[in-house]
Amino acid sequence: MTGDHVVQSARGWIGTPYVHQASVRGAGTDCLGLLRGVWREMLGREPEEVPAYTRDWSEPAGEEVLWEAALRHLVVKPLDAEAAGDVLLFRMRDGGVAKHLGIAGRIGAGASFIHAYSGHAVLESPLSLPWRRRITARFAFPAQI
Repeated sequence: MTGDHVVQSARGWIGTPYVHQASVRGAGTDCLGLLRGVWREMLGREPEEVPAYTRDWSEPAGEEVLWEAALRHLVVKPLDAEAAGDVLLFRMRDGGVAKHLGIAGRIGAGASFIHAYSGHAVLESPLSLPWRRRITARFAFPAQI
């Protein structure tokens, strides 16, 4: 599996409506659901059952639930080692927990990422400077390495 395969799979989800805790291409997904769906398409069965989670991702308690799960199943990459198909973990505000995920689409001058967030269907957005500043961690799928 290459990063281009991951991107192709993620782009297949574009237009899927945002539905909290869902992961069904064409029917509904959230940012984690997108990653889970791409995992299933690329690697098969998900590595663990996903417990119910709130929209705030344990922010009041300060727990990095999403980041900890990513560390269990994905391969950590340096933030500057950009590649198509990378999983991007975002911190949406200073001092908040990392609670948004995306998949790098294009890299370089026209960099983009594929993601789902509340009020929007899955889309490919420019990886603009405001989004870049929020990147907390970068990962690869295990089979990409």
